[in-house]
Amino acid sequence: MRAGRAPGARPLTGHLTRLYRAPLPFLTDLPRHGDLVEIRIGRRPFLVLCHPDLARAVLTDDRTYDRDGPSYEGSRRAMGNGLATCPYADHRAQRRMLRPAFRPDHLERYAAVMGRTIEETTDGWHDGLEVDLAEELFALATKTAVRALFASDLTPAAAQELHRALATFLKGVYRQSLMPWAGRLPTPGNLRYGRALKQWHAEAGRLIAAHRAGASSDARNVLSHLVAARTADGTPLPDPDIHDQATALVLAGSETTAAALAWSCHLLARHPGAGRRLREEARTVLGGRVAALEDVPRLTVTSRVLTEALRLYPPAWLVPRTTTCETSLAGRRLPVGSTVVFSPYVLHRRADLYPEPHRFLPDRWSTGPGGGGAAAARRRTYMPFGLGAHRCIGESFALTEATMALATLVARWEMRPVPGTVVRPAVRAVLAPERLPVRLVTP
Repeated sequence: MRAGRAPGARPLTGHLTRLYRAPLPFLTDLPRHGDLVEIRIGRRPFLVLCHPDLARAVLTDDRTYDRDGPSYEGSRRAMGNGLATCPYADHRAQRRMLRPAFRPDHLERYAAVMGRTIEETTDGWHDGLEVDLAEELFALATKTAVRALFASDLTPAAAQELHRALATFLKGVYRQSLMPWAGRLPTPGNLRYGRALKQWHAEAGRLIAAHRAGASSDARNVLSHLVAARTADGTPLPDPDIHDQATALVLAGSETTAAALAWSCHLLARHPGAGRRLREEARTVLGGRVAALEDVPRLTVTSRVLTEALRLYPPAWLVPRTTTCETSLAGRRLPVGSTVVFSPYVLHRRADLYPEPHRFLPDRWSTGPGGGGAAAARRRTYMPFGLGAHRCIGESFALTEATMALATLVARWEMRPVPGTVVRPAVRAVLAPERLPVRLVTP
C-alpha cells in the first residue's frame, strides 16, 4: 500500500473546480497516484480510498472512522439524525429499531406493492411515446417506497414535486459538502435548496400525520415500527426522531433505486445485444405478466445487468468518514479529524480489478466459465451498498424492486435513445442521469 497526492491542486481552491464541474474523470484517475490519495478542497485535505482493502478496513471500523465532520453536519441539519446520517454513538440502536421492518417475511408484501406500481406506471405508455425515463422511474420508485414503507400514497403531481425537491436537495448537499461556507450565502441556488427542504419535510410530516390519524391499519411498515418503538427508558419515540427516519427513507427508497434502474435502461439502450438477451429471459420467465417476488431468483440475466450497472454507476458514489482518534492508513499517519472518502465509483473502475473497466459487460458476473473470477471480485471489491455496520439496510428491498421493474419494462418495451440527446451524470449527492429521453417502441 502506498499513499500519494493528486496533481494539479491550485493554491487557494485545490481540486475544487474539477470536483464540482467534472468529478468522475478526476476520480477515475486517482488510483494512478496511489492506494490512498490526497486531494484538496481549498486548504482541506481529503484522503480518497483507492484500494479495496483500505475501503474494507475503513468501512468495517465505524468507531475509528465515524460519520462526522462538516459534510455530515450539513446533512444532519437538512435530514435530521436518522439512520442515513447518524454517528457511531446512535447508529446501532437506530438500526436495531428499523431492522424488523426489513425482515425477509415483509418482502412478500412489499413486492406485491412493487408489482402494482410497476403496472400502473406502464399503463399510460404507448408505442412511439417519448418520455424522460429518469422522471418516470423516479415516480415509480417514490410511489413504491411511500406505499410499501409508509402505507400511504402520492398523487402524480405530488410525486413530481417531490422529485424536483429531492433533486434540488441532492445538488445542494453535494455543493455544501464541498463548500460548507457557501451554504450561508443568499444565492438563488441556496434559496431553491431551502424551499426544497421545506417541501421535503412537509411531505414527511404528511406521511406521519396520516399514520397518526389511523390512515394505515397495516402494522408491517416502517412507520408502524417507528410509532411502536420505545427509547431506552421505555418512552415512545419522539415525533422529530420519527420524522428524521422517514425523510431519510424517502430518499433512500426513491432516488437511489430510480438511479440504478435509469442507468440500467440507459446501458441496455446502447447495447442492443444485452437488451435482447434480457428481453428473451423476461418473456420466458414472466409470460407477459408483471414480475413477482418468486420470479426474481430465475431472472439471472436481469440480475447481472443490474449488478454491472451498479458497478459502473453506484448511486452512493462519495461517502466521507472522519477519524475519531489518531490512526494510520497505507503508511500515512492520520490525526484526529482527518477526512477519508470511500468511493465505490473509484474502486469499480480499476482496470486491475475489472478488465475493460469502462465497458458494460454483464457477463463478467456470470458464475460460468466466462465469468472471469467474478465471484472473488464481487466478494472483495464490489461495494455499491457499502460495507460493515452501515451497509444499506434496504439492499434487498432495492434489488427486488429493481429486478422486478427492469424485467417487466424490457419485456414490454424497447427503449431507444432520442436522437441528438446526450445523457450526463448529474453532479449531486446521488449519481443519477440528469435526463434520460427515450422513445418507447413495442418490440
